[in-house]
Amino acid sequence: MIRSKITQRERSDPPPRRHDTDASCAWSLILSAARLARNAAWLLDHPLALRADPDGRVSPVDPAHRSQADLIWLPRVGWRAGDRAADRAEDCRDEDQARALFDLYLPLCRPHPGPVEVIAHLGQSIDGYIATADGDARFVTGEANIRHLHRMRALSDAVLVGAETVAADDPRLTTRLVPGPNAVRVVLDPRRRLSTERHLFNDGESATLLCCDRARIRPGEQHHGQAELIGVPVVSERLDLAALLSALAERGLRRIFIEGGGTTVSRFLQAGRLSSLQIAVAPLVIGSGRLGVRLPPTARLADALRPTTRIFRMGEDVLYDFELNAGAPEPSADAIPQNTINEDTIAQDVLSRAELSRIR
Repeated sequence: MIRSKITQRERSDPPPRRHDTDASCAWSLILSAARLARNAAWLLDHPLALRADPDGRVSPVDPAHRSQADLIWLPRVGWRAGDRAADRAEDCRDEDQARALFDLYLPLCRPHPGPVEVIAHLGQSIDGYIATADGDARFVTGEANIRHLHRMRALSDAVLVGAETVAADDPRLTTRLVPGPNAVRVVLDPRRRLSTERHLFNDGESATLLCCDRARIRPGEQHHGQAELIGVPVVSERLDLAALLSALAERGLRRIFIEGGGTTVSRFLQAGRLSSLQIAVAPLVIGSGRLGVRLPPTARLADALRPTTRIFRMGEDVLYDFELNAGAPEPSADAIPQNTINEDTIAQDVLSRAELSRIR
């Protein structure tokens, strides 16, 4: 009897809307593009075309037949939506979630010419705080931005956080909310203050590295809980960032996503180690608390950092994607794209507040 009720309910469910399917296929294509970018055998000087079936399976097609392609790699140009994806966009112009996903994530799916690429993210209130004075940060941004964090983890080799973030949030840093692989989890704890009872060091859901002052690792000691210990030189009681990134690159971790906290992100930014910085601003006023970006003061506005910027709507939040590579041109106001990602059309399940409290 129970099974018959379930079957009846399943039969009564409406079929997925077309833009739901298109967004799911777009994410499958993005994951495939990211895997290709990590493949050293991939020949960048040849075009490549991909298409996604309705079930999300991705297969190559002849680049000469662009009408059959959803996604195309063009040498010296990068990834572009294929003609098939463009045709679907015309049919669903008002809610083109697939195009919004392409716009945001495809720039991350290109081979990086340098040894390592570092992208950071902060979620803050409109008055610039990432948490209350007591450290309460659950949740500054909404469901759409939290799902974005899970996507960024899936597209990265490693997701990195500081000890303060682990102490305050005890995060899991997995990709539970989206299809895609878990990144290697990297925790910066120079003085080894964190206990082995934290989720990251015991859950076994993904490989985890604890990076600390190499002087705090005893001879023969290799693990902190289940996490591998990585000794890093210390400069002025802080981990040497150049040595840290070199150690990660030696392990094949070349695309690093820094998810917090403010101190960690600010230090990488001040040291000029970030390729881009994402700041999600929520319609929230905290009044006082823990600041997001903290840098030495700038005497003149002419000397202030004013990077090339892309802007994306994520539910009620606004994501600013700042390009920090040297020599990037400043955009005109008309050149800044405005994109909207409506999570209701991408996720079939709507998270409750109780569920949100368990996802970090």
